[in-house]
Amino acid sequence: MYKIYVNILFSVVAFFGYSAVNGQSSASRSAVMKMEPVGKSNQESKDANWRPILTSKCEEHEPLVPDHEKLEQIKANKALLKKLNPSSTSKVTGISATTPIVGSNWQGNTNTGYSPMDNSIAISDGGIIVSVANNSLLVTDINGSVLYFNDIATFFNDPAITAVCDPVVLYDRPQDKFIFFFQECSGNSNNTQICICFSQTNNPASGGWWNYKLTGDPQNLGVWFDYPKMAVSDDELFITGNMFNNSGVFNQAFVYQIEKNPAYTGSNINWNYWYNINNSPFTLLPGGNGFGQQPGTGCWFVATTSAGASNIKVYHITGNIASSPTMTDNTVATTSYSPAADADQLGTNCKLDNGDCRALSGFVLNGIFHFVFHSDAGQGWNGINYNRLNLTSLTNSSTILGQPGLYDLSYPSVSAFSNSVNDKSVMIGFGRSSATIFPEIRVVNCDNNMSWSSDVLVHGSSSFVSFTSTTTERWGDYTGICRKNNSPNPSVWMLGMFGNNSNTWDSWVAEVHASGTGIADADNNLPATIYPNPVIDIFSFYFNLPQQMKIRVQLTDESGKLVKELFTGDAHAGENSFSFNAGMLSAGTYIISVINNEKALLHKKVNISSH
Repeated sequence: MYKIYVNILFSVVAFFGYSAVNGQSSASRSAVMKMEPVGKSNQESKDANWRPILTSKCEEHEPLVPDHEKLEQIKANKALLKKLNPSSTSKVTGISATTPIVGSNWQGNTNTGYSPMDNSIAISDGGIIVSVANNSLLVTDINGSVLYFNDIATFFNDPAITAVCDPVVLYDRPQDKFIFFFQECSGNSNNTQICICFSQTNNPASGGWWNYKLTGDPQNLGVWFDYPKMAVSDDELFITGNMFNNSGVFNQAFVYQIEKNPAYTGSNINWNYWYNINNSPFTLLPGGNGFGQQPGTGCWFVATTSAGASNIKVYHITGNIASSPTMTDNTVATTSYSPAADADQLGTNCKLDNGDCRALSGFVLNGIFHFVFHSDAGQGWNGINYNRLNLTSLTNSSTILGQPGLYDLSYPSVSAFSNSVNDKSVMIGFGRSSATIFPEIRVVNCDNNMSWSSDVLVHGSSSFVSFTSTTTERWGDYTGICRKNNSPNPSVWMLGMFGNNSNTWDSWVAEVHASGTGIADADNNLPATIYPNPVIDIFSFYFNLPQQMKIRVQLTDESGKLVKELFTGDAHAGENSFSFNAGMLSAGTYIISVINNEKALLHKKVNISSH
């Protein structure tokens, strides 16, 4: 057990030079240009069951962050500090927010020879899920049935694309369609390509995509584009990234502003880009609308400092391409943050790279920019740094979730978790590791009052990860998360990384919701078998327990609503068999849980067929 370390820190604005003086912008903007589609992607799906992909082993390019020498020295000092703070065994205390529940979950995009996996996921109102990781594109329905699968290079079908990485996908709710981004990943200005695909229908498994392509070096500076982030406005797509020279040294941050709505029909579209941005931000995070609603024109951005600081940089593009937009910037004070040391893993001396303090994930809702990154939570251990930036007053409130002395919490992603714009509750997915555990995918709720729930296991690893290195393995760069915007009860979907038996990364898809029937930390590795599945009438459920104990067997629907408390009583050590008449249930997908002392020992998905 562990003690959750929660430190809520509030800060106020500090203005350091509002740069839009006399109509001058905080960045340079290019002329408006036209872009034509380069074709359609209607490539036939590869075998949905076997999912065959041939690739070579690849560690993605990790260019140098600004002040990289300072960053590495800070992390080295933090590693020494961690050694002075060994693990403890204190209990969970101070929990007040609603505990997340892991609902439907399954194997996501399998590893295609890369480390890390760069996970991204989006779900439509109609329940179509598009997930991407490195060189794979997967489309499923809400029950996990595969509708489409392909490697991205084959899908895009362009001989200039020799390596693929950093895919990002989002659901454009007003258009009821998807946008999918990836980049050429050779790490060289001679072939830096930005590829953008717009789905032709709301089901890209059957409807196909319109494909567009841009250079990642539009000024011919000898740089290449990396680390993309995306958001949409009413009529435009914003893509941000960092430019590096061919030696891997940071050059500048870039913003592409792209007309999007005509792209869904394969029309020519307008675009421009922003450069020479004030205060040299590194990794600009754009904020899309947290409910997928029409956010208006323009876009907000935040940037933290990779080596730590006591401020954040805030930028605003004030209109669309047609209105001759400007970019304004401000610097806002926040509680000091700094990098932590790299993380340990059970069973190996290979560390997991904790990276730096760049902003990772965020959204805008009701005038608040919610965003997350990881930073030192105490004593050199990494924690989740969650922020609410008020875009009217330009003040920031932050809170840190950490477990110093026990676990490193890293690479968070955040999604709105309410059905009211006045409720600021969020769900945050992240990775966790230490010398006592293999890497885990976990999730936590932070409520309207900035109180934390207990964090919950989404999926554990069967081994440590040491795929491309025996000393320090890449852990990021992303944990994907998205909100199902039309769910009657708040619901988010995650795509995170776990370690497999081959000591490399794989990904796991999971729905997360919350209910009064909330059960935390299901041990999904507990041996269990459902037979038959799908179920028609009589249902048999076999599971093994390490010792005799009192249990409850509970059935919920996919939204987490309690359907039936099936059993309360004693279970035996070893194998147990439980059955009931599934003929009492309507066709659909349910979750069966075995619970001991309010702790879920396992959750299993049950498919009920038509009778």
